[in-house]
Amino acid sequence: MLLWYALNVGFNLLNKTIFGYFPFPWTVSAVHVVVGTVYCAAAYAVGAKKASFGRKITKDEFATLLGPASMHAVGHIAANLSFAAVAISLTHTIKTLEPAFNVALSQAILGTSTPLPVVATLLPIMGGVALASASDLSFNWTGFIGAMVSNLTFGFRAVWSKRAMASISNLDSTAIYAYTTLISTLICVPAALVMEGPALRAGVDKALQANPNFWYALGGLGLLYHLYNQFAFNTLSRVSPVSHGVCNVVKRIVIIGTSVVFFGTKMSTQAKVGTAVAIAGTWLYTEAVQRFKPAAKAA
Repeated sequence: MLLWYALNVGFNLLNKTIFGYFPFPWTVSAVHVVVGTVYCAAAYAVGAKKASFGRKITKDEFATLLGPASMHAVGHIAANLSFAAVAISLTHTIKTLEPAFNVALSQAILGTSTPLPVVATLLPIMGGVALASASDLSFNWTGFIGAMVSNLTFGFRAVWSKRAMASISNLDSTAIYAYTTLISTLICVPAALVMEGPALRAGVDKALQANPNFWYALGGLGLLYHLYNQFAFNTLSRVSPVSHGVCNVVKRIVIIGTSVVFFGTKMSTQAKVGTAVAIAGTWLYTEAVQRFKPAAKAA
């Protein structure tokens, strides 16, 4: 888990740095999954099947993975739209709401009820997010809506991926994420070409002027993205979607702190208080999840 966090922090800092001189979130999102797909294909080609696709899948298995993979692609684009528009600290503060989406979707899709004390701990998280969003100096609606859409779609991804892991035999979490990346590439690349294609040449020229090593930075960013998500999927295979959401929240606390220091982000007093309240809520949520086990839906 520590490696997952370290890779994620590195990704977030480099990602935001690149957006500073290459503000093309649709294209950057596509590059992330393209690099991941190339990585998996190369690993598979040299015989490292367990580190990539594992095995060929059937049409039915592809259909099972299509749902979570589509949510992964949409959520990834939405998150990058938010990262490009507002401070990292605000995006991740908003994304502390992800467990609330996971709770609702786990009930609706998996039939897993979350005890009331656990649900109650979501209230300070929601209140803290509202407080921070209302006063953050970088706030805009593109960043806020992007983060919220990411919360919803990643909630679907977590729950549907958990179900896929249970229904597809002889395909571990590494392979499931490899196919998720492949399907995401088929979605993200056309979307990027439609949304940003005409302006890409001029954008790349400016990026190269700002950073002659732009292509290396972008490629390294894609590798960081793939590896940290691979560790995230490996974690998901061992825990419930709700617990996975908790791990994500703790990760966001680390990212918020490092990004504020790294970028020298200025936060208003109200934004600091809101972020602190949301973080305190995540601690209460973690404690409640440990004490109260969710009740399975009766057959």
